[in-house]
Amino acid sequence: MMQTLSRRTFLGASAAASFMASAPAQPVSIASAPTLAADESYWAKIAAQYDLPSGVIQLENGNWGVMSRPVLAAYERHQRMVNQQSSYYTRREYGPDFQQVRERVANALGVGAEEIALTRNATEALQALIGGYNRLRPGDAVLYADLDYDSMQAAMNWLRDRRGVEVIRIALPEPASYQGLIDAYEQAFRKHPRIKLALLTHLSHRTGLVLPVKEIIELARTHSADAIVDSAHAWGQLEFRPADLGIQFMGVNLHKWMGVPLGVGAMYIRRDRIADIDPFMANDEVPATDIRARVHTGTANFAAYLTVPDAFDFHEQVGGTPAKAARLRHLRSLWVAPLRDHPQIQILTPDDPRLSGGITSFRLRGRESVAVAKELLERHKIFTVHRVGVSAGPCVRVTPGIFNSADDLQKLVHALKEMAGA
Repeated sequence: MMQTLSRRTFLGASAAASFMASAPAQPVSIASAPTLAADESYWAKIAAQYDLPSGVIQLENGNWGVMSRPVLAAYERHQRMVNQQSSYYTRREYGPDFQQVRERVANALGVGAEEIALTRNATEALQALIGGYNRLRPGDAVLYADLDYDSMQAAMNWLRDRRGVEVIRIALPEPASYQGLIDAYEQAFRKHPRIKLALLTHLSHRTGLVLPVKEIIELARTHSADAIVDSAHAWGQLEFRPADLGIQFMGVNLHKWMGVPLGVGAMYIRRDRIADIDPFMANDEVPATDIRARVHTGTANFAAYLTVPDAFDFHEQVGGTPAKAARLRHLRSLWVAPLRDHPQIQILTPDDPRLSGGITSFRLRGRESVAVAKELLERHKIFTVHRVGVSAGPCVRVTPGIFNSADDLQKLVHALKEMAGA
């Protein structure tokens, strides 16, 4: 008899259930997370579940997230099954399994499954939202900022030709403050009263800046505008629920901070706003009232989607987003605090906990950022990445992961002080 993966077997298995006897017995509370964040012995056990490049300190974890060993093992198991069972599985049992995955994602976000469509990444989700937004009319305006993701900026620019709208681009203030960011959007809405759609990047891939999303969405609403939220880096790095922030349209990645295999994202549309996003071209596989009609991925990586519950199990075993968020902020503080007042080093992301997560960028005064990143790697064996597109100039992004140690960040501090001549 051909052995298939039933939903009971697939969803009942926990890849991470026994990987660490000392893992939290229940989700970590926000109150207890800071204490756990500084427990190096605990995080060393977490780090032991990852295979990383040898001979280099990996501080460039924003591109995508490395799978832990238990998740990788689950992914390989699912891939072998899919490869062996072929269409006998995908045409008979994959549909219900995929729906279970969709429900798990929705539950984790605190939304309804009918409000979620799984995609290959946040870019696919956000481009479907931007391109499908049907409330624009010729002469309207759309708004985005310098810190928004390149592909999303391009999608907003695309609306100029396809919808006949004016495209407004602003530079976010640097240094940023909570009220200063709100004021920057308020000024844009007042100066351009025809703005009907704004793109908001929840947590910037360029600098790590976290926007006051709730306040800006409320501000947009007072000016009769909607907001599409890019939470590609936010989910798993920040603790939030879309409803709490007033988010109605959102794209997320699962393969950055949730530990899922590459090739999995999600689109969220609040149930009463689904009609405001047009169905994707010729997408008649589901009713037009279904959110899944808004994106057509085609044949995707079955095994990657099937691994989502395993990755979420591991995520929860670690302590969930409260534990991850606290650890990433702790690692950030270990290098930012000693360098914040250094005359030759400019830290771009504020210390206000409302405006930062784990990602933070910097500039070394008088040095090109691309050269700084190159020297960090070649001389100090510390891998970072330079980022362009910030109106005030390029920068170097430091993105620790939950497997990094305090010692890793101390080495970064020593390297930067040496490079700055201190």
